[in-house]
Amino acid sequence: MLYLESLPTHLLEVLQRMFAQNKALLPRVFAFAPLFLFAAAGFAQTSNIQGDVKGTDGKPVQGANIKLERTDIKQTFNVKTDKKGHYLYANLPTGTYNITLQIGGKDVTQMTGIRSRQGDNPPLDFDLAKLAEATAAAQAAAGAPGAAPGAAPPPASTKMTKEQQAEYDKKMKEQEAAMAKDKALQDAFNAGMEAKNAKNFPAAVENFEKASVMAPMQHVVWAQLAEAYMNVGDSKSGAEQQANYEKGIAAYAKAVEIKVDDPNYHNNYALALAKGKKLNEAQAELTKAAQMDPPQAGKYYYNLGAVYINTNQSEPAEAAFKKAIELDPNYADAYYQLGLVLIGRATVGADQKMKAPPGTEEALQKYLAMRPDGANAEGAKALLESLGATVQTSFERPGAKGKQAPAPPANQKNNQKKTK
Repeated sequence: MLYLESLPTHLLEVLQRMFAQNKALLPRVFAFAPLFLFAAAGFAQTSNIQGDVKGTDGKPVQGANIKLERTDIKQTFNVKTDKKGHYLYANLPTGTYNITLQIGGKDVTQMTGIRSRQGDNPPLDFDLAKLAEATAAAQAAAGAPGAAPGAAPPPASTKMTKEQQAEYDKKMKEQEAAMAKDKALQDAFNAGMEAKNAKNFPAAVENFEKASVMAPMQHVVWAQLAEAYMNVGDSKSGAEQQANYEKGIAAYAKAVEIKVDDPNYHNNYALALAKGKKLNEAQAELTKAAQMDPPQAGKYYYNLGAVYINTNQSEPAEAAFKKAIELDPNYADAYYQLGLVLIGRATVGADQKMKAPPGTEEALQKYLAMRPDGANAEGAKALLESLGATVQTSFERPGAKGKQAPAPPANQKNNQKKTK
């Protein structure tokens, strides 16, 4: 393991003697610092519906209500027009809709059977002047008396002017072609996700590559492709591994380029860069992630520390783990990794006893206080014993304030374990 290989020879010899009774524990204590990958976003199936509303005078109508009734399943959505007469309903579930314009609480006109497609859709405009003209022409043709000048047009259902219908039909054909493309894209993406979840990463790569060609501006596709390539690389070695890592790095770079404000992408990109031995770039990306997402900054600095320690850079690793603890004082794993960094600088005296830098014992004890049954608890206890330190076995609940730890039972003078 990397930690063991980075320890001074004299210190390693002392530790090996101290762990002689449990040789299997030593490699586990000094294992690689784990890195935390954040899950990529899913591929949302939503649409954006928008348009403009103009009154009979040709001016924008503010405050009109656009009612969107989904007909394939029962759902209703509403949105108001702004001062420019514009409306937008973003992230609307894809489906078939009847869209009604309402003014003053009354239905004015309606478009039916509108099939929304994923992403942006052609504008759906309501022009009441044109609607009034079409209504008057229809009434004249039927011998009906015309409407009074300036009067609002009567409620209309499913009717558009010939020009509106022709324009809409044209846009619908374009939309149907786009929907066919979207279906192929969705099929490729879903196949990639199924393969990824089944850990068939080569098949995942193949399908995500197809999706990336059809939707080169979909950051989610690039992020999933990157993760698949990195997983393929993990199963390879040598030049083949590095080649897959490079492809994964390139895909993450594309995701970050498209969605530059997503800290999770910067984090995952950094971990890919670290695997590709591009450490300076990895450090820069993790720093960006921490700046973008302060509540999660502790995790990003922990990852930065792990990148440093897994590449034998002890001092910057110490600084990163301390920063992670500063930002998240309850980050148990950061305390443990800090303890390992510090114990790696321990010295051995003439009496063959180890002397670790200040803060080592405190970091390991803090980990045990928070995670007495954690994955690294036995390792932390063993290291404390190797330093001749007292290993606490009763701890205050993490996060508790102003409370003393319970006193030991009367038949126990000290509920602690001391190495002789």
